[in-house]
Amino acid sequence: MISHGLTIVINELKKHFEDAYGVPASNDEVRSGNLAEGVVGGGNNVGVARDKLILSVVNIREEKALKNLPNYVRNDTTLRATYENPPVFLNFQILITATHSSYNNALLVLSRTIRFFQSKNVFTQDDVAPASITGNAPPNALDRLENFKIIFDLYSPSLEEVNHLWGTLGGKQYPFVIYTMRMLDLKFRAVYNESGLITEVVSEFYHKNNP
Repeated sequence: MISHGLTIVINELKKHFEDAYGVPASNDEVRSGNLAEGVVGGGNNVGVARDKLILSVVNIREEKALKNLPNYVRNDTTLRATYENPPVFLNFQILITATHSSYNNALLVLSRTIRFFQSKNVFTQDDVAPASITGNAPPNALDRLENFKIIFDLYSPSLEEVNHLWGTLGGKQYPFVIYTMRMLDLKFRAVYNESGLITEVVSEFYHKNNP
């Protein structure tokens, strides 16, 4: 589900590049990748490609404000209640890196990306293109998102955080921006109990006569 959520956003960004700037989606300008593997170059064939916009998950945190949700779903039609563990709401820090050989091109693509998320930072199943949901989606239906709401917020790290981040990735620093992707709720379709609803409370009390 994490992969599908990020893929949906990538597909939307590709569509924006094609519609607004004439960059064909087939160019694969935007893709996901692990910057820790390094950038291809200097005879090294292992790592992410040059001249691309790379989206990487660099941190995952639970949204604790939504942790205490009820573990049941009430159905007033069938008068039944199904019990299941509440979903996990997660926040992801997404590193967006421009690996272009030309520094000016890297800044250009990064600016286009920031403007895209400024104009559209909320993605749901109702306001994204159907092709963005199905394109490169995981083959297993259990790994796909159905109803979702993904929100992108700009994150501004300190210089110390930037130093730690790129030091952890073990590579040279490229033009980048960080967004917080929230709230992707992860839930497996598993109901562990079902019962009827309480529809009436009897409050009649009787006193027993002493012999």
